[in-house]
Amino acid sequence: MTLEEAQRLVQSFIRAHGGDAQASGLNAKGFGGAALGDAQVYFEHVKDSGALKCSALIYRFRDAPRPGVIDGFRDEEKKGTDTGGGKVDYETENKSLFLSRTYGVVPAEQQFKEDVDRLVEASLVWGDEVFNRVADRVIPAK
Repeated sequence: MTLEEAQRLVQSFIRAHGGDAQASGLNAKGFGGAALGDAQVYFEHVKDSGALKCSALIYRFRDAPRPGVIDGFRDEEKKGTDTGGGKVDYETENKSLFLSRTYGVVPAEQQFKEDVDRLVEASLVWGDEVFNRVADRVIPAK
């Protein structure tokens, strides 16, 4: 997928949510994002592979997460907790936990919107219910 194709997909998604697609989308480096109510979604076009990575934020840590926390989220994914079609993805450079989905080929715009909407909806559940469940299990009570 080219940067231009990825840009069109992201703009169509933002336009479908009432945003200004001309002012939004991907920047020249292939990064972009949008706030959808309480949710945040990020897009990255990976130039080398041509893939478009879509990531819905679950939680942004202030410091590196305690040992076992990220594994706790991965265990939830393995147990079959709905990920909205994505995978648990921890980015060490910004200390953020996401549900991410990657597209290697250009999907239909409507399918892309539906897929990313599912990802975003799941991220809200993960940021609330799943986060609390993992924290209760992994972080010892004082």
